[in-house]
Amino acid sequence: ASRQAQLMEVLKKEVRAMLIAAKAGLTPEQLEEQYMAMVCTPLPLRNLGFQSTLELVTQMPEVVRICSSKNGTLILKAIADDSTKGIAKLVANQKVKTRKASKKTATKANATFPTKNSKTPQSFQTLSARTPVLPAAVKAELQDLLSSSPLLLADLDKAFLRRFGRAFQYRQYGFLSMFEVLRSMSDSVVIEQTKAGSLLVLRKYLASQIEQKEVPQASAAEMPPLEPICETESFYQAALPVDSEPVQARTVDLGDHLKQHQGFEQFPPTPEIPPDAVQDRSLCGLPPLKRRCLVGVIVEFIVSPSQFYIHICSTEASYKLQDLMFEMRHVYSHKVASDKYIMPESAVRPGQLCCVMVSKWWYRVIIHRVINDQEVEVFYADYGHLQIVQKSWLRFLKWHYLKLPAQAIPCSLAWVKPVEGTWSSAAILLFKHLCHFKELVGIVDEYVDGVLYLFLCDTSTKEDVYFHSVLRDMGYAHVCGENVPSQEFEELNPSALYVQPSGKQGNAEVVESDLRLQQESRDADN
Repeated sequence: ASRQAQLMEVLKKEVRAMLIAAKAGLTPEQLEEQYMAMVCTPLPLRNLGFQSTLELVTQMPEVVRICSSKNGTLILKAIADDSTKGIAKLVANQKVKTRKASKKTATKANATFPTKNSKTPQSFQTLSARTPVLPAAVKAELQDLLSSSPLLLADLDKAFLRRFGRAFQYRQYGFLSMFEVLRSMSDSVVIEQTKAGSLLVLRKYLASQIEQKEVPQASAAEMPPLEPICETESFYQAALPVDSEPVQARTVDLGDHLKQHQGFEQFPPTPEIPPDAVQDRSLCGLPPLKRRCLVGVIVEFIVSPSQFYIHICSTEASYKLQDLMFEMRHVYSHKVASDKYIMPESAVRPGQLCCVMVSKWWYRVIIHRVINDQEVEVFYADYGHLQIVQKSWLRFLKWHYLKLPAQAIPCSLAWVKPVEGTWSSAAILLFKHLCHFKELVGIVDEYVDGVLYLFLCDTSTKEDVYFHSVLRDMGYAHVCGENVPSQEFEELNPSALYVQPSGKQGNAEVVESDLRLQQESRDADN
């Protein structure tokens, strides 16, 4: 009896978590499917003495509310308790796109997709829907959440909200269930069954525990914090011109906090620059894509339809970038190693490749300009945006972090130009909305002065939605059948300034030829 009571309590938590995440509720059959998908075992009906799922949930009146839809279908909805009311409220306020509107837009876009011959190429007409994908930053957040210890599935929502200050709303990324989310992360997260319930475990957890015993992690007080650059909301809200005031204001607001860490405001004397510190090298870019090829992309940063940066949706590339970030965090978070790579004032100059710490994560950056004695503006080579940071947050980049090409690709939407000469704020907002956290299909047109011109298509609806057609139909753009050079990139293209074209510089060869230096660098880390 005690075992059954314990199992019932665990099951109540898991059922509540599943139903809270499902804004519209679930049918009993859908609940069975999601439980099977997530826990990899059927609902324990027989163990608890029940004959059906409906009989089970009727014994959970404090957890499940049974409703009836217009067609008579039974719908199960969650009853939030004190610990989950905040999450339930956030999910309830989540905006959901109507499929009807999407189909209408898609029909227009598909019917009017232009070509220079006024005919739609056969390869462009219909693109199959793709599996949703978590943005790299959100995936890193989940991995970070599990990196310190495993987490019960029933506690995931509360832990995510407590850690990042927002609910984990997987539906906004295109997922229909938590199972799909976990399946997309099956390479890094596994589900184990325990007496307490389903346990989410990071595959690298045991190895990281061993490493942490040998290499202590830096405390939060050892490095000044900064707002995350890749958080789900703040990241896209930061899509502003490079000289925007909000970014500067955010840095200034931290002044009082920084006064508590005067030790990091001054550059301690460094006896010598480590031999594996990058000083006069540049990152190389990714190889160019072939004309007319179709490729999965995620738009990482947007200034306008004529200036944005993408990531290629490649499993291998995504894992390499994540592995790089985890390794850099592991190495630089060790105070002795971090102090070793402090940059002297003479090295803080425009064009210098280095790394910066933001919200305990380390990013590869290039110094774009020196603002004053305390601040510099840096370009994030793997994400595409500029940001003002403190000089004291910079470190030399270790040599073996140079090999992975810069992952952000500068792009412009093909065949369009703004109706008013410059993109209106409404046009930019619409474009951001179309791109928001989706895996899209990119159709490569051409490269102009190092900028990739491509068409973007959303295939998540029944009919494909081409973004250039949507902008035209809304009256924001002219479709001109040719690529007009991006005015924004002509004024400033950090990638062209600081990232070498793939195959046109000796960066990779130098790295490969100096394997001994790389090995010494890794040995020093160990």
